[in-house]
Amino acid sequence: MDPAKFSRKLWGARKQLILMLAPLLLLPLLFVVPPKEGKCLYVVLLMAVYWCTEALPLAVTAMLPVCLFPTMGILPSKKVCPQYFLETNFLFLSGLVMASAIEECGLHRRIALKVLKIVGVKPAWLILGMMITSSFLSMWLSNTATTAMMLPIANAILESLFGNLETLKENCKDKSDPEGDSRVKMHVLPLRIINLSEQKNLEEVRREAEYQMKVWKGFLISIPYAASIGGTATLTGTAPNLILVGQLKSYFPECDLINFGSWFVFAFPLMLIFLILGWIWIAFLYGGLNTRLCISKHDERAAAEAKAKAVIDEDYKKLGPIKFAEGSITFLFIIFAVLLFTRDPKFVNGWSVFFTKGYVSDAVTGVIIISILFFFPSQCPSLRWWFDSRASNTPYVPLLSWRKAQESVPWNIILLLGGGFAMAKGCEESGLAVWIGNHLQPLAQVPPAVAVIFITAFIACFTEFASNTATIIIFLPVIAELAIRVNVNPLYFMIPATTGCSYAFMLPVSTPPNSIAFASGHLMVKDMVKTGFVMNILGILCVSLAVNTWGLHMFNLHTYPDWARPLNASSATVATHAIATMNMTG
Repeated sequence: MDPAKFSRKLWGARKQLILMLAPLLLLPLLFVVPPKEGKCLYVVLLMAVYWCTEALPLAVTAMLPVCLFPTMGILPSKKVCPQYFLETNFLFLSGLVMASAIEECGLHRRIALKVLKIVGVKPAWLILGMMITSSFLSMWLSNTATTAMMLPIANAILESLFGNLETLKENCKDKSDPEGDSRVKMHVLPLRIINLSEQKNLEEVRREAEYQMKVWKGFLISIPYAASIGGTATLTGTAPNLILVGQLKSYFPECDLINFGSWFVFAFPLMLIFLILGWIWIAFLYGGLNTRLCISKHDERAAAEAKAKAVIDEDYKKLGPIKFAEGSITFLFIIFAVLLFTRDPKFVNGWSVFFTKGYVSDAVTGVIIISILFFFPSQCPSLRWWFDSRASNTPYVPLLSWRKAQESVPWNIILLLGGGFAMAKGCEESGLAVWIGNHLQPLAQVPPAVAVIFITAFIACFTEFASNTATIIIFLPVIAELAIRVNVNPLYFMIPATTGCSYAFMLPVSTPPNSIAFASGHLMVKDMVKTGFVMNILGILCVSLAVNTWGLHMFNLHTYPDWARPLNASSATVATHAIATMNMTG
C-alpha cells in the first residue's frame, strides 16, 4: 500500500487507535508504582490522554471515574458520584441560567451597542469598545456566546467603515499592470462612503487598503481575546475558576478565603490591567494607534467614521425603549451580583452572619435568584385586567422558560466539572497527590516568585493544545501538593495556575472563541501566533504582578496557613508542614 494512503488511513482512524492503545500502553504503571497510587495514576493519565486528544467527547471522559474508580478499588461509587453535583456546580449552573435569561431578552446586544456609542468610532477607540464589551459580557455569559454575539456586530461596523471585504483584499494586492483586467477596482472603493478621487494612484489605494485590512483583523482578533480575559474576573465566568474552588474544598476544607466577592476583588483589577495592555498591543500592531486617536480631522476617514457611527446609532434605535423584561432581568442581575459580592466579603461582615455559620453559600444565592426567573412575568402585570371582563386572556409568559434553559445550558461542562472533582477526590483518597509530591522535592530550591512565573507559563502553553478545563483538572492537584512540599501557601501557586489556563491566545484550536473568530475566514494562523505570543507574555507578567502585590495581602500568601493540612493525613512527614512558615522574598 502507498505510504501516503496508509498514513491518511491512520490519521482517519486516530481516535479509535488512541482509544484502544492508550489503556494498553499505560498498563506498566500498575506494576511500577505503589498499588493504590498506581491505579489512580493510571486512570488520571488515561483521562488526560483522552481529554487532550478528544478521542472521546470531553464529558464522556469526565464520567470515567464513575466506572473505573469503584471497579479498580480506588473509591466506592457512593463517594465518586456525589462529586458530579457539588455546590460549586450549582453556582456554575446559576450563572449559566442567568446568562440564558440575558440572551433571551436581548439585553446583551443593548449593552454592546450602548458601549460602542459611548467610546466612538475611531479604530483604536472602537477596538477598546469591543474589548470592554466582550470582557464585561464574558464575566457573566460564556466566552463562546459572547464571541458569537459580538462578531456580527463587529462585521457590520467594519463594512460601514471599509466596504466589501473581498474588494478590500483585492485592493491590497500589488498590481504590476494597472491597465489589465486584474487592476485595482477603482469603481468599488475600499471605503464605501469615501469618494477617493481618480488622481489617487494605485500605490496610495493599496496602502490605504492594507491599513484597513490590518484594522479589520485587529477588530476580529480583539473580541475572543477580550472574552477570554473577561471570563477570569468572576468565579462563574469560566469553568477553571470553579474547579479551583471545588478542589480547595476537597483538599483544604477549612479554607474559606475564595468566594465570589473575594475572587472578584482580586481578579477584576488584574483583568483591567491585562485588558488595557492587550488593547495597547493590538491597537499598535493593527494600526489603530496613531495621531487620529484624540484629534479630529475632516477627511475621508472621518467621513467613514461618521457613517459607522450612524450604523451603530441606527441599530441601537431599532432596539426601541427598554422593555419590561429587560428591566426586570437587569434588576435581578444586579441583585444577583450584589448578593454574591456581599455574602462574605472578608474585609467586613456580610449578610451570611444572619444565618447559621457555614450553611449559606454562593450556590444558595444563585439558585434563589434564578428560581425567580421561571415565574416572574415578562410583561408588565396590570390590575385592570382582573376587573375588565372584555380583556383577552393572554398567556402568562415568565422571564425564562425551562425549555430555553435546557437548550442554552452546556450540560457537558457541568459533567466536565464533576469529572474534575471526582479525579481530585481520587488523588486525595488514594494518596497519589502525596506520592507525586515526594517526587517534586527538588523544586524546593526554586524561589517561589520564580516558580509562579514558571507555573503560569507552563499552564498557559499547555492549554494552547488542550481544553483549559481539562488542563486545570489535571495539574491543580499536582500544583497543590508541590506548594505543600516547598512550604508555600497553596493559593500562591494555585491562583496563578487557574488564571493562566484561560490565557490561550496563540492558536485557533486553543479556545472556542479563537475558533469562532478564525472561522470567519479573515484571520490567518500567523496573525494569531504573532499577536497571541505577546499576549501570553503580558498575561504571565500581569498574573505575577497581581499575586505578588494585592493578592499577597488579600489572601495572606506570605505565610503558610493552618488550613493547608496535608492531602493525605496519614503522611506524618508532610503533617509537619502545616505549622511551618515561609518568607516569600527569602
